[in-house]
Amino acid sequence: MSKFNRQHTHARNALTVTHEGGKAYVRDAKSELVLLAVVNMVGEDTFYESATERDNRYADLVHTVAVDDGAWTARFVAWLRDEAQMRSASLVAAAHAVWARLAEGKHGGNREIVAAACRRADEPGEFLAYWTATFGRAVPKPVKRGLGDAVRRLYTEKALLKYDTDSHAFRFGDVLELTHAAPDPDKPWQGELFRHALDRRHGRDAQVPEALPTVAARAELMALPVVDRQLVPTRSDGPAVLARAGMTWEALAGWLQGPMDAAAWEAVLPSMGLMAQLRNLRNFDRVGVSDEAAQQVVDRLRDREQIARSRQFPYRFLSAYRAAPSLRWAYALEQALAASTANVPPLPGRTLLLVDSSGSMQGAVSARSSVTHADVGALFGAVLAQRGEQVDMYGFANGHFRHEPARGGSVLPSIEAFRSRLGEVGYGTETVAALRATYDGHDRVVIISDMQAFRYPGNGARGVSVSEAVPESVPLFGVNTSGYAPSALDTSRPNRYEIGGFSDKLFTMMALLSEGEAARWPWERE
Repeated sequence: MSKFNRQHTHARNALTVTHEGGKAYVRDAKSELVLLAVVNMVGEDTFYESATERDNRYADLVHTVAVDDGAWTARFVAWLRDEAQMRSASLVAAAHAVWARLAEGKHGGNREIVAAACRRADEPGEFLAYWTATFGRAVPKPVKRGLGDAVRRLYTEKALLKYDTDSHAFRFGDVLELTHAAPDPDKPWQGELFRHALDRRHGRDAQVPEALPTVAARAELMALPVVDRQLVPTRSDGPAVLARAGMTWEALAGWLQGPMDAAAWEAVLPSMGLMAQLRNLRNFDRVGVSDEAAQQVVDRLRDREQIARSRQFPYRFLSAYRAAPSLRWAYALEQALAASTANVPPLPGRTLLLVDSSGSMQGAVSARSSVTHADVGALFGAVLAQRGEQVDMYGFANGHFRHEPARGGSVLPSIEAFRSRLGEVGYGTETVAALRATYDGHDRVVIISDMQAFRYPGNGARGVSVSEAVPESVPLFGVNTSGYAPSALDTSRPNRYEIGGFSDKLFTMMALLSEGEAARWPWERE
């Protein structure tokens, strides 16, 4: 018998209590893993779990599932990285999955699991850093081969210039030496790139090969005297010069060795990715970037295809809206938010929507974000309320309040209006009481919460559960923003569903379930 399966058993929907003493249920291992993975920032304390407790629970779940079902795990890791956009969670899942499978003598498919977790050029190095810190310096062949596959796919000139820095424990050259990765034969320049990466790592002052024009252009810029560098952004060809050298805004700031003024931002702005632009709206305003230059960002935010390709979490646009002092971004951010929530379904009939505003929901989604779980709930709630045929939206804690977004109005101000009412009904999580007070023959119920309800008295020793608070014939969807175990929702009952995540992809599942499709894993719906 597998030591992992023996040590970590997960009975499906076993009765227990939430962290707050309410009636709750333990999920099966796969369900718990998915719900935790899609909200797991890794290494972050949460309201009910320390970072260590949460990370250990995640690793235990991965061990159990990976040993039991490697094929499922491979598809899950690929979906987690590509569709759910959880970088750290997918990397950690892949590492623990392969370690557990190798410990159990399961050698097939491990290479593919490793490669699936790496979608950005810095991730092979991050994977190695995590692996060696967690499991030791010995790197098994499947890990080396999977990382080699990723390296051939991801290493480019621009990636080298952006990610191969002294701040990383594993430089590109280290990864190449450890994995023995050979260049892709379909990319004749990649052999030169690999050799140059090794030269950089070992401090060899070798000439930049002709096959690497971007690296050569960067070297030319680096050779400029510091006193001449401030002039480059002001030149008519300044943006093209910086783009040709693969200059990011971070690299430009260091290269100038002086302040990033309006001219510097305007020169690098066309080369910036959408995430970088969102993070710097405040800086653009602070230095007085012109409206003409800012229009490039506005046009991008209003381009639905670009927003779809960027695959930003919707809450990123809320964060940018709060950070940017100028109103010139507001309408474009509203449109970007609409594009990033395209999968939120227009629910027909009457919908009861409850958004948890309790104390545990008021923690930030990560240490680097000011957006809280309650904000995420309000965001998806406001979008659902705007698009549904007839949605009754309430915030709840110890009591409840009705929130009425203007139909057809802006979502971002509606979220801020909801946020302004947090705390007026206490900080507890009386979910069942809120349901009993607000349910009035609705066609469906949606609860956005961490699913850690307080106890509601009833005949049983553990009281009444959330699942029992509305008629069994009414679909009840729990949108879980935190992934705690156990959950107040009993999904073994008919018409009870629990989904999770920070992306609008979670609403794809809601739409399919609403249409009567049998529950399947999201990567099986493709």
